[in-house]
Amino acid sequence: MKQQAFERSRADLWARFAGRLQGVKQGYKLADDEDPQAFAREYEQLARDLNLARARGYSRSLLVRLNDLVVRGHNVVYVYRTSFLRAMLRFLGGGFAARVRQEWRYVAVAMALFWLPFAAIWITIALAPEYVYSVMAPLDVAQLEAMYDPSARVLGPEREADSDFAMFGFYIWNNISIGFQAFAGGLIFGVLSVFVLVFNGLHIGAAAGHLIGLGFEDTFLSFVAGHSALELIAIVLSGAAGLMLGSALLFPGGQPRGAALRDAAARGVEIVMGCALMLLGAAFIEAFWSSSTLLPLMLKYVFGIVMWVLVLGYFLFAGRNRGS
Repeated sequence: MKQQAFERSRADLWARFAGRLQGVKQGYKLADDEDPQAFAREYEQLARDLNLARARGYSRSLLVRLNDLVVRGHNVVYVYRTSFLRAMLRFLGGGFAARVRQEWRYVAVAMALFWLPFAAIWITIALAPEYVYSVMAPLDVAQLEAMYDPSARVLGPEREADSDFAMFGFYIWNNISIGFQAFAGGLIFGVLSVFVLVFNGLHIGAAAGHLIGLGFEDTFLSFVAGHSALELIAIVLSGAAGLMLGSALLFPGGQPRGAALRDAAARGVEIVMGCALMLLGAAFIEAFWSSSTLLPLMLKYVFGIVMWVLVLGYFLFAGRNRGS
């Protein structure tokens, strides 16, 4: 591409970024109404333009102009990276919830893909218990029954601290791996994301329906009550982020497929970051609270209800001042 064509294609971005820099306050602080994430994305695009201009041997005047913008932008980005904790608190305080609401269509589809199979298999097993074997292998069913059999004290004696920490690590690995599969599966045109959502809906619904049908509801529900809100909603949201990738590949609109995918990935990563924190919290509760045999059942149930109310309330109301 000739330099003049390159400049014309990128002129709007460069002018917009220069305008953002005009609003930078003393100490490299962005204006109050400025979006740091949008600034960072444009900075990265500008840095790529500078590298491309160097590689193509464009004029020195263009290189000087782009280098000046990149250096000034770097100073601002560096300041914001040093305040990571503040940005994270802002994200958790409402940015995460606002992003989820903005992508409500994908969230609604992901919820249907998870909860409809969950409900369908639960009802099916309630009517015909043998259908649990259509979803789970006999050995898995036997192990599930042994884990939650009240007569066998399935939750076991109170574990030592090192065992709790070991299980904490296991739950983190298990939860994060499911969330990652649901998100990254979107790169296969969303097919794997759909599979992960449906599979987990069927598997969890089958386990719940079978155990409650056996009369093991106290051991099972008291165990899952505390962490289920964080874990299940995070899986659904990870799947929604994966569907965003798949949709961008299948229906890029008027832009190149690669550009559509980058845009969807930038939005989806925000959701996945929040989901990772949710799954981390779920793993902590599962390891140190859910497995406890010393806590009264009613306390676990109340805690679980409170968690569901808080999590749903967060996604419905947090960050409303962001216009979403």
